[in-house]
Amino acid sequence: MKKKLLTALALLGVCALSACTSGEGSSAAPTAGEGTHTDSDYDYITSKGKMVIGITIYEPMNYYNAQHVLVGFDTEFAGEVCSRLGVEPQFQVIDWDMKETELKSKNIDCIWNGLTVTEERRANMDFTTTYLLNKQCVVINSANAGTYTDKNSLASAMLSAESGSAGESAIVDDDILKSASYTASNSQQDALVALNAGNYDAIVIDYTMAKASVGSGDFSALQIVDGIELANEEYAIGFRVGSDMTEKANSVIAEMIQDGSLAALAEKYDMTELYEQAVNK
Repeated sequence: MKKKLLTALALLGVCALSACTSGEGSSAAPTAGEGTHTDSDYDYITSKGKMVIGITIYEPMNYYNAQHVLVGFDTEFAGEVCSRLGVEPQFQVIDWDMKETELKSKNIDCIWNGLTVTEERRANMDFTTTYLLNKQCVVINSANAGTYTDKNSLASAMLSAESGSAGESAIVDDDILKSASYTASNSQQDALVALNAGNYDAIVIDYTMAKASVGSGDFSALQIVDGIELANEEYAIGFRVGSDMTEKANSVIAEMIQDGSLAALAEKYDMTELYEQAVNK
């Protein structure tokens, strides 16, 4: 009987020890995401002290200047919003085709790079207040200005746009342009370079980029085709679905509209018209 009692006590001791090592005093590593943040995206981002911002490189939104410093409308805009929220911006170049996956997996905290609001994207992200209105435009070599004048003249042309972009949608969803020979580019910048090299007859890119890039410098031989009407679009910041960061960012955007700092930024990057159309719509 005594032997049985001692055995029972020993077993109780093992169980107690096991409970201690797996409970509050456990040194075992938590599973991914466990105990590192709450369900609040705002708490998650502020606890890190930084907001990881998914971008691609294109002027005038996010690009490198002659000193290889990242600048641009969205770069400065994001920096100011982060400053007012008390976190540091960390810009991360992403594959635009993978932007929704990068956001959902928390490799980035938001997409802030001339992001077009679409109903399809609303299923995968929350959008902030619209801060710029944009449109897609067709860019060609000036030598072909007499050849490509409207959508019908482009129906058999070789076209390109950034993969996964609004420009790509403008081509494949258009009853006329979808019959053209289309090849996706990795970025809008790549599309511009390829067009400049004569690899395509025309490309479809954001008006904001075309306005800042073509007709001068490396792209002096390129021009926007006037009169081709493609879909207008709205730019906003994309956060995770249900993220409380959307409301936080909206509050700061409202402050910047009220104090004039966002209008000043738009003027600096020659986008006053697009900004005023957005805030006054």
